[in-house]
Amino acid sequence: MIKVYCYSRCTTCRKALKWLDDHGVEYETVDIKANHPDEETLRKYYAASGLPLKRFFNTSGIPYRELGLAKNLPKMSEDEQLALLATDGMLVKRPLVVGDGIILTGFREEEWKEKLI
Repeated sequence: MIKVYCYSRCTTCRKALKWLDDHGVEYETVDIKANHPDEETLRKYYAASGLPLKRFFNTSGIPYRELGLAKNLPKMSEDEQLALLATDGMLVKRPLVVGDGIILTGFREEEWKEKLI
């Protein structure tokens, strides 16, 4: 079973959960705002994903803009970025899907079809 970190007020998350339901994929949801992954967990997900670290950031979110991360992120080390990411679940790209050998950030239907069905 996969774990889906999501935010109930996020339309993309709702669309992604509906997609999972429609395709019969079993999942457990985790409220990313209340129970966001800690730094150690994010480090593990990042290492296993093979994705660039920037893909883990919710670049369209208010905290991202308020912190000026479009400009400041490139100046930060990976350790600093992971530590920052762990401070606020709203900085994390959602939905974040974690399963056996699977780490997905955001909802890209083609990618989800390939990895989850």
